[in-house]
Amino acid sequence: MTTQFTLKALCFALLAVAAPLAVASTAEQAATLGKTLTPFGAEKAGNADGSIPAWDGGYTKVDPAYKPGGKRSDPFAADKPLFSITAQNLAQYADKLSDGAKEMFKRFPDSYRIDVYPTRRTAAAPQWVYDNTLQNATRAKLVDSSAGPVPQGAYGGIPFPIPQNGAEAMWNHVLNWRGTSLSMHFRHYLMTADGSQVMTTDGQAIQEMPYYYPDGSPEKFEGDYWLFRLLNVGPPIRAGEQIMGRTNINGDKSQAHVYLAGQRRVRKLPNACCDTPTPATAGVMSFDELSVFQGRMDRFNWKLVGKQEMYIPYNTNKVQAAAKPEDLFAKHHMNPDYVRWELHRVWVVEANLAPGKRHQLPKGRYYLDEDTWQAMLGDRWAANGQLAKTLWSLPAVLPDLPAQASLSAGFYDLTSGAWFVQNLYTGKDSQYGMVDRYKASEFSPAAMAGRGVR
Repeated sequence: MTTQFTLKALCFALLAVAAPLAVASTAEQAATLGKTLTPFGAEKAGNADGSIPAWDGGYTKVDPAYKPGGKRSDPFAADKPLFSITAQNLAQYADKLSDGAKEMFKRFPDSYRIDVYPTRRTAAAPQWVYDNTLQNATRAKLVDSSAGPVPQGAYGGIPFPIPQNGAEAMWNHVLNWRGTSLSMHFRHYLMTADGSQVMTTDGQAIQEMPYYYPDGSPEKFEGDYWLFRLLNVGPPIRAGEQIMGRTNINGDKSQAHVYLAGQRRVRKLPNACCDTPTPATAGVMSFDELSVFQGRMDRFNWKLVGKQEMYIPYNTNKVQAAAKPEDLFAKHHMNPDYVRWELHRVWVVEANLAPGKRHQLPKGRYYLDEDTWQAMLGDRWAANGQLAKTLWSLPAVLPDLPAQASLSAGFYDLTSGAWFVQNLYTGKDSQYGMVDRYKASEFSPAAMAGRGVR
């Protein structure tokens, strides 16, 4: 698909190769937000054949039976798949699939399947987030820092709704709207190559996004955009462990601490970034694989390839509404019966290892949903050119927020055959709930020590 807006973006991307740090959008460009573009910068119109509808404001109808913070239902449970993609008809749809998805069909032709449902553009946000995004369009710019390119002047909305290079697009993902103050209870699972299921974490967590304080401003914002504290209540071998993170726009200022139940001590992590394994997932995922991608930008050079139509997971409320986690697991991948895929326009961003840097997986490609800027899929290659991992997000529509937010995420390891899913709320009475703002002291080493148990 080619549109006038897509061509403009491609021109910006070519210019960005020569000038990686870009200025804010012009007033003329910003004026298209909320008109031909959605408030977040997506194309408001549908596609030519109608398989992608026009955006009409998103989905904000709250289920009357929903109790804040409780189990979430699937508002589209009555929808039926339009068709299914299998190994047998893969060639017909290959141009709209990621390399990782195509590789899964090759590995597991008898069980892997993609059920494609009607496209529902449910993405929505509060008006104050839209207002901030409009202001960001002309006040935010990308500047260099000790941790690579970072946004300056952005606050409370998508920082670069009309991106001019790959780094801007990736910051849109990192700072996507998913709520301000949250309480969560989830599990992580590792599935081994032989199909064994191992629960690695049963976690109670709190999270806050100071970047999205409604009463904040660029002048008040101090750089810590994601605060997180997790207490493991299981499995028994990990019960009592804690991890707390304060992630800053400048990655050199980010901090993470862990509480080790066996030692009854809080320790600061020396390198809470990039391809370092994170204790929050029992070391199964690296820090920059959380939610497909998370963290600093200086390890890679980012190229904005352009926009295309792709099948991606979307509106996957059925995953969280399932009776128990085991229903979701096939031997080598998620149970296709529970994963809803839709056709959406995505921004494609490529990552190549920057000169003088190191990373276990030096090349990546990410697919960002145009309506939310969330990375819904990602592929990563090893130094020998082998496709090593394919990452995915399972976003759900949250009309009470409102948002289309990534609740769960995971990866398929194409080298070992194992796979992993994080932040699975399935079977929990308390899932992903909005709460009042936490005290600043809740995200401190002292808070961890005070709640430490053996």
